[in-house]
Amino acid sequence: MHTLSSHSLPAPVHYTLTPAHPGAHLFKVSCELAQPDPAGQRFWLPAWIPGSYMIREFARNIVTLSAEAGGRPVVLTKLDKHTWQAASVPAGVRLRVEYEVYAWDLSVRAAHLDSTHGFFNGTSVFLAAEGQTDQPCTVDILPPLDPALHDWKLATTLARDPSCPVDEATAFGRFRAQDYDELVDHPVEMGRFTEAAFDVAGVRHEIVLTGRHDCDLPRLCEDLSRVCAWQIALFGTPAPVSRYLFMAMVVGDGYGGLEHRASTALMTSRKDLPYRGMRGRSEGYTSFLGLCSHEYFHTWNVKRIKPAAFVPYRYGEENYTRLLWVFEGFTSYYDDLALLRSGVIGVEDYLALLGKTISRVLSGSGRLKQSVADSSFDAWSKFYRQDENAPNAIVSYYAKGALIALALDLKLRAGSEGRVSLDTLMRILWQRHGLTGVGVEEGAIFDLVAELAEQAAPGAGRLLARWLRSMVSGTEDLPLVRLLRGFGVDLKMEAASSAPSLGVKLATGAGEVKLAQVHDDGAAQRAGLSAGDVLIALDGLRVSSGELDTMLMRRTPGEKVDIHAFRRDELMRFEVELDPPARHQARLTLRETADATALRLRKGWLSGG
Repeated sequence: MHTLSSHSLPAPVHYTLTPAHPGAHLFKVSCELAQPDPAGQRFWLPAWIPGSYMIREFARNIVTLSAEAGGRPVVLTKLDKHTWQAASVPAGVRLRVEYEVYAWDLSVRAAHLDSTHGFFNGTSVFLAAEGQTDQPCTVDILPPLDPALHDWKLATTLARDPSCPVDEATAFGRFRAQDYDELVDHPVEMGRFTEAAFDVAGVRHEIVLTGRHDCDLPRLCEDLSRVCAWQIALFGTPAPVSRYLFMAMVVGDGYGGLEHRASTALMTSRKDLPYRGMRGRSEGYTSFLGLCSHEYFHTWNVKRIKPAAFVPYRYGEENYTRLLWVFEGFTSYYDDLALLRSGVIGVEDYLALLGKTISRVLSGSGRLKQSVADSSFDAWSKFYRQDENAPNAIVSYYAKGALIALALDLKLRAGSEGRVSLDTLMRILWQRHGLTGVGVEEGAIFDLVAELAEQAAPGAGRLLARWLRSMVSGTEDLPLVRLLRGFGVDLKMEAASSAPSLGVKLATGAGEVKLAQVHDDGAAQRAGLSAGDVLIALDGLRVSSGELDTMLMRRTPGEKVDIHAFRRDELMRFEVELDPPARHQARLTLRETADATALRLRKGWLSGG
């Protein structure tokens, strides 16, 4: 059983957290203040978590809440959806608030607790004391009360309080943070997990896998160490952290990640992890490495190089910025590029991954209606709240932002004969903003691009900045074919299938032929079919899951077919005129006959020279 030293003193703001009832998915938490506001202390819980731009109302998971001071109960009054005010207490008396948090969100964003493990982000469990969020905090994270869970361990990058030393790095105990921001930026995993570690550039990197798996941990460490080493070298040593933690929840089917200042919370399918004796690198494993690379790059880009709108975070409301195409898009460009430049994947593998990003952007007509600047601003209401019409209405600031990064990188390199690149831009952002803590203003990127281009070629700065603004604020497709040709790379758009197109995306795992999305001006939309319709028959023959494409292969573009479908519980008939196969699949190949200039530029781009 965990005990704390009797002479150790907590910080002005002190928390205690216990996985009290795993079967009921309840964390028990308390917040104790040495000097509460004499006029009545207010407490609030964040409405969102940085890195996931959607109001999530974490306070809805607080089940019980009470307060006491000096052994006497204190009245709490709820002021709004996530704020409470305590009645005034006598001077010099500590105020303690106790509450239970329901934790049953198996994701990287919130909190989850059962008899197999516990996980939480601080934004889901730690009430903030208004007016004292800049004060030092301590938190006692205690082990489960159930003796059957006596062997649980704990993983986090929260700093241990030196007043309460422990023998094991994975022991429960007391932790310390400089302020509330730091407290909630170090997620915690507890349970029976697998551990591994490697060192890069003087930084201890740890991996924690929770859930059943057969992962080849030495191979995972080897691949991740290459990626981390390359990213640290890009920005320069020393790295901004002395210790970093990859914590992954291993599940049957899942994918996701969320960045933090010295760690990342991940979710992955067990089939995407490498196994002993695996030859080559599976598509799923490459995707997982790309996810790890993406979240690790955020250690610099968004956790320290931040938009001014995030300095400081305002946890109770939306924090609007038009720059997510930089902070998520540029990161999405570098995540796979880091795999290539670190030697984890080859050039053909990288070009295939880049082709998928291009295909994803060009397959949706939303790119012609929404700019990446608007997509960034509307992330709170659109990108994180996507519906069946999303491909027709929005563009991803992740995917198109990555293509803007690619285009900008190629233009900088071509305009400077390889002396200036996006790497240069990222290093300057790190020096001017990451190391200083000064937020990036909304127009600063364009000014910096103009500065770099002007240094490389006098007179080019204003033109390149104007071009970048038009790409970011407009809906024009990027000139990737031309730009890549100058680097000896050919880009062609092909059809993914030779079958005529309905212009739809089918729902997966439904056991029926259900339309998940109906694309703008496609055959299905013109005929009146809608998302949610369940296809029953084509020309009088039953349509089964997995057989629609086979049936369409026997038809020709322009041919009309009869489709019967259920909309809700009504059977409907549609006459559909089939379209030619959609040419949305991008294929990139190296042109071996490229001239010397293109070969030199290509080598610098792909190798990071």
